[in-house]
Amino acid sequence: MSRLAPQFSDYKDRYRNVALERGEDGVLLVRLHTKGGHFVWSEESHEELGYLFADIGGDRGNRVVVLTATGDAWCEEIDFASFKLNNPAEWDHTFYDGRKLLNNLLAIEVPIICAVNGPARFHPEIPVMSDIVVASDTAVFQDAPHFMGGIVPGDGAHVVWTHLLGPNRGRYFLLMGQEISAAQALDYGIVGEVVAPDQVVDRALEIARKFAGNTDLTLRYSRVALTQRYKRLMDEGLSLGLGLEALAAIDLLAGLKQ
Repeated sequence: MSRLAPQFSDYKDRYRNVALERGEDGVLLVRLHTKGGHFVWSEESHEELGYLFADIGGDRGNRVVVLTATGDAWCEEIDFASFKLNNPAEWDHTFYDGRKLLNNLLAIEVPIICAVNGPARFHPEIPVMSDIVVASDTAVFQDAPHFMGGIVPGDGAHVVWTHLLGPNRGRYFLLMGQEISAAQALDYGIVGEVVAPDQVVDRALEIARKFAGNTDLTLRYSRVALTQRYKRLMDEGLSLGLGLEALAAIDLLAGLKQ
């Protein structure tokens, strides 16, 4: 292993909104939280996740990743007040972090298994970008913060949901504030399995440990092959979407101040 690559000990306790555990088999459990409780989307977590995914992707000791959140919800709260989005300089920070977050997630070259432990209303595109998605039967998927709040769904949501659901169904989901239940998500192909809430993390870990029986190169290059199209779609659409979201949001905020 390169002496320049991130080591688990370097970043294990670096992030305030993430708890990390790794077994001897290289299965990394990533649990999102806010102060030990339910994960709340904030400017801090938005910034942290991009750096976290870079650390995970750069550490070749990570062989399979299991991504989940704390308690009975994936993310159904947002701290709007934490975001500073009043001018181009402030939007530049969000623009930078938004690109880094999704691009670094896709750059992780090992399988990612997500345990969606409950409702995912804020940035539900993140869990469903995983290679395997196991959902609790209490899970609900909704893009709550964007179009319904007068903001363009341009921070990757427009790429992910039209890719997963198809162009018409994806646009309906984003523009109508549609709620998709766990059962519907299974029917639509958004998730691979639906289990009871107390089984969702265990099932994800079970799959991860099975995957870990493969060689490192099989793990890595399966992920590379299966994310190639996603990377191309993000390269084509993410920066444009974020720019349009920023422009419309600044216009919205200006109108509210009048």
